[in-house]
Amino acid sequence: MKKHSMGTAIPHPSAVTKEYRILFANVPADGHFNPLTGLAKYLQKQGHDVRWYSSAQYGAKLQKMHIPHYPFVKAMDPADKDVDQLFPERASHKGTVAKLNFDLINFFILRSTEYFEDIKNIYDSFPFDIVIADNCFSAIPLVKEKLDVPVVAIGVLPLVETSEDLAPCGLGMMPSSSFFGKVKQDLLRFVADNILFRKPNQLMRQIMRRYDIKCGNWNAFDLLVKKSSLLLQSGTPGFEYKRSDMGKNIRFIGPLLPLTQDVTNPWFDERLNRYEKVIVVTQGTVERDVEKLLVPTLEAFKGSEDCLVVATTGGSQTAELKKRYPHNNLIIEDFIPFEHIMPYADVYVTNGGYGGVMLGIQNQLPLVVAGVHEGKNEINARIGYFKLGINLGTETPLPMQVRGAVEKVLTDVEYKRNILALAKEFEEYDSHELCEMYIDELVEKKYRDRIVQIGRDTITIY
Repeated sequence: MKKHSMGTAIPHPSAVTKEYRILFANVPADGHFNPLTGLAKYLQKQGHDVRWYSSAQYGAKLQKMHIPHYPFVKAMDPADKDVDQLFPERASHKGTVAKLNFDLINFFILRSTEYFEDIKNIYDSFPFDIVIADNCFSAIPLVKEKLDVPVVAIGVLPLVETSEDLAPCGLGMMPSSSFFGKVKQDLLRFVADNILFRKPNQLMRQIMRRYDIKCGNWNAFDLLVKKSSLLLQSGTPGFEYKRSDMGKNIRFIGPLLPLTQDVTNPWFDERLNRYEKVIVVTQGTVERDVEKLLVPTLEAFKGSEDCLVVATTGGSQTAELKKRYPHNNLIIEDFIPFEHIMPYADVYVTNGGYGGVMLGIQNQLPLVVAGVHEGKNEINARIGYFKLGINLGTETPLPMQVRGAVEKVLTDVEYKRNILALAKEFEEYDSHELCEMYIDELVEKKYRDRIVQIGRDTITIY
């Protein structure tokens, strides 16, 4: 005896074969693309049909990964421009909150409907079983509720969900357990939602309501978290503040790191073995102003007889910096794979990109961090709170501040002890296997629910 559905599509065979059609999607920024690449390639090797919707700037990388690419069509494509080039008016918005408001509205929220229109068109020719996107991808609620497809958000930043135990996300404040501290946090959450970030929150809710998506009075951050089928958070509980009210759709998956390329001859410089201490410094690929962190670090250690500094510029003024700092103890390059440098390093100096911080912890490196904008204040606050390193709390540290912080994390055993403990916690998580398990559960549930929904329309055939 078998059952057949009348007037309703039967579940896709992938529900039986467990080979799914998966669409990845990301905000067009390296910190939102790179962490997903390792997972995408892993799922492809497991037999899933993996494709990717993203900016044209990632086309070459996806081609090299042999992953089919759907470029932005209706969505605004930055085309390798940084945020300030894309939006020249951004420079007139001074201060952390003002810049964050501008970025939330222009770079994230206003792009939501454009992403959705593109993804709807993709679905016509590639009816994907599930979407995997970075947690800032603003079309998450639209895809999940209007296409009725499960969406997994990948937390490429510290948890952004509001908690009654914490200050609001975006201010970079560490939690307080005192009575007055908690009162202050409560007040700040109200101020953040209704005053500081009122405009982006209202705009996000307006867009969702236009599509008949219920969103209550949630802020923009919470809406993306709560509307995700699951939020798989890169990192572990040891790098996150304690919460008594964490969402039931949130899972920790360990550090989700970028795809590493197999190379016959990994990068090496004989000076790595010549100096007593090796310092790695970067300010990522987004921050173009080398005077913020690269120059202060190079100034702090130029000519040192016992410290080697390896600086990666992300392509910003590399030739100029090499000419300006010809010292033998300074290595300055556009890019060097961190997996080739960090095993030799003793400390990691960074403006606080989340992926780099995850990699630094995994390599057991105490951290010195100096970054405020683009959400880095939240990442760096956690580094200071858990005593994994020193948070300088500024975008523009002085050379003496960088040198003093490096010397402190190298001599104070507490930082190294905490880093080792968290690195050990990282080892307990197999990120890719966990992600695949959660994806499998979601897709199976989707098809089980569909069968139940068909329910009364089924007839029995003998």
